[in-house]
Amino acid sequence: MESFTEDHSKALLAKEWLVKVDSQTSTPYLFKFAYSSVDLTACILVTDTKTAWAEVLTSNQFARRWRICNNLSIYPLPDTDDEESWRDRHLTLLGSAHSLGGFPGLALELEKPTFGVTLSDLALELECNNWKWRWEPTFLGPKVSAQIISKHLIMPLISVNHLAFSSSDVLGDLAPEDLEKATDKVGRTARRTVDIHIKNALSRPRVATTLRRMTAMFNFLPELPAIIIDTGNPDLRVPSADKILSPKIPARHLEHKPHIHPPWPKQSLIQDHDMEPLPKLTPPNIPQQEDSATESESEGAVPKQRTLLASPTPSHQLRASGQSPSASLSKDASPALSGRSRSRTEAPALESDSSLVHPNKKLKHPKGSDNDDSEEERKRRAVAIKSGAVAKRGTRQPLKRGGKRF
Repeated sequence: MESFTEDHSKALLAKEWLVKVDSQTSTPYLFKFAYSSVDLTACILVTDTKTAWAEVLTSNQFARRWRICNNLSIYPLPDTDDEESWRDRHLTLLGSAHSLGGFPGLALELEKPTFGVTLSDLALELECNNWKWRWEPTFLGPKVSAQIISKHLIMPLISVNHLAFSSSDVLGDLAPEDLEKATDKVGRTARRTVDIHIKNALSRPRVATTLRRMTAMFNFLPELPAIIIDTGNPDLRVPSADKILSPKIPARHLEHKPHIHPPWPKQSLIQDHDMEPLPKLTPPNIPQQEDSATESESEGAVPKQRTLLASPTPSHQLRASGQSPSASLSKDASPALSGRSRSRTEAPALESDSSLVHPNKKLKHPKGSDNDDSEEERKRRAVAIKSGAVAKRGTRQPLKRGGKRF
């Protein structure tokens, strides 16, 4: 079986559509048939307005199928000329059957395809009074089907519809010669500019609204659109800004609307914090208390301790008294340490406030007073060691000291 080509499609352009309805499925089938008496080939095109099928038969295939369908011998005639003449007569008969006059006399039945490859293939059996014929067309595919239906059915229908609505005469009352002239005139205009032809054929209000109403009626819509002759010109301008009412925001929402600052980057915050200078802290003024005359004693306690530690003590005196050097140093340093601890407890707030400020330098005392005290202390200890008296430790009496002055 040969494939359906563009040449076969062109051969079918000059053929009329034949219609048969399948009584079992109530499906209308449209047929186009063409044959050649030169090479004795036959071609059929079938469509249900959605899908297209086609079949092409050679001379040998046609002769074999006719003999099978009519229960004849499958062998050809011995004489070649007789066989060729036989094929020509039966092909002409089949062509006459596929005409507007002969096709209504045929009975159509759908059968299961014998040579079909896919489920979409068809098998159509036509039966006349004394002979039968069978077509087994194959599916052409969606793309080829759309092209064939558009070229052979849709575009001619649009042009004929344009002719019917644009002609001042009723087409049914025209003579065949006049109808041919009107058809040729519309066809020549349509093939020159197909796009403009389709625009003019379907853009007229009478045609467009009639087609719309027919579509709604054919698909069982409850409300049918009306047919309009004059559509008018609607206003297609954009509305002006004065007619558009913008919503107004109350003033109270604007007043209480919180102001949100954008987030600052962490790096800039750190840099700004490092660049800020430290505030200058000034110590609080503490009111001066009485007995401030003893301030020199408390301030001079620490230098006195240093002089005691630095003063040389004979090792034989320490051995004779039976005390260790660390014990004698602890006794001498106890008055100074007690004075320092008391001065710390008297002003705890001062130390917390002045933690960020550098400590003030201590006043230097005259060296003469320290030397005199150390000489007297040395003489007193020497006398105690010689007399053999051991210093008894009793309860320490608190020293009266005044507040520090700054």
